[in-house]
Amino acid sequence: MMNTVQWMNRTFVFLAAPIMGLFIWMIVTTVQFDLQDDLTPKHMTSESTKQREELYILANEQLGANVDLANETIKYVEEHYELYEKTNKEISAVSKLITASKQIPLTIYDNKITARLGKPSATIDTKKLRAQLFYINQENFNSYVVKVKLKSSDAMKMVLGGDELGDTMTTLTAAKTYGAAVAINAGGFADAGGKRYPLGTTVMDGEYIQGFQPSQSDLFFVGMDTKNKLIGGKFTKKEQLDKLKPSFGATFVPVLLKNGSSQTIPNKWKTNPARAPRTIIANYKDDQLLIMVTDGYNTNGSKGATLTELQTILKGYGLVDAYNLDGGGSSSLIFNGSIINKPSDGSLRQLPTHFLFFK
Repeated sequence: MMNTVQWMNRTFVFLAAPIMGLFIWMIVTTVQFDLQDDLTPKHMTSESTKQREELYILANEQLGANVDLANETIKYVEEHYELYEKTNKEISAVSKLITASKQIPLTIYDNKITARLGKPSATIDTKKLRAQLFYINQENFNSYVVKVKLKSSDAMKMVLGGDELGDTMTTLTAAKTYGAAVAINAGGFADAGGKRYPLGTTVMDGEYIQGFQPSQSDLFFVGMDTKNKLIGGKFTKKEQLDKLKPSFGATFVPVLLKNGSSQTIPNKWKTNPARAPRTIIANYKDDQLLIMVTDGYNTNGSKGATLTELQTILKGYGLVDAYNLDGGGSSSLIFNGSIINKPSDGSLRQLPTHFLFFK
């Protein structure tokens, strides 16, 4: 579909075409007169000579008229080209104004959701992403929130804990190894034979690691699609997940919010443990992401968060979908090379999957 500038360009060419054709005709006509002169026999009668002179006079008159017409044509083209240039600039200015006006509602919305989090303690703002860090002390726990706006398709990815499946590394090591500005732990895991394998369905670069595994025991898959949008849910068939075009993602339990509504929390996860360190990934309706990591029990007064508490808090922040990632000693938040949360094990845990964000 043509935009306004393309339409103007094509209209100008259309209007100029007859004029250019006329100009070419004048040139051809002049050449024809010259050719006729060259082909005139040298031995001519007086009558022929008179006809020749009349022909020259007629040709000169015609040439003069053509020159006048050409000059008028050039003047016409110049005047209309100036008008075209002016109109083109005005259209470009209007186009920029329209583009800017479209951003106004998004800016208002962003200001609204940011105000609910408070004042950011640190901000990373580059061509790839904007990440804002917030320290939020709740009644029973300390939490750390990062609001992320992805601006590029390569601003986020998931990595494994090493070159081989079952290898592990801390989230800090993953951030340093791959040069990430922000990093969190991702899916759950299962230990076997001295290795630590990702739990359930895991996708890397659009490929299924260990194949597709149907959701069971309230497990869900969460990740990003090929358009940088958060996707997730329970999937019993591979075709269901394939339709969402996952780029990468991991598995854990349970889903906290879906379309802004609280989801039923399995009884096991309400009480075992009731309060613990948590890692959450969620999205807003404008596709910005929110990461929340909470501390567990510590001497600073934190007791840990229940999943029910987090549902209420996340709904209050205006989030749409929210997923509980691996928590406890696995909860890890790295921002600009620093460990932000207080790991319950006293140090960061070795893990098989990590979500990374790049500046």
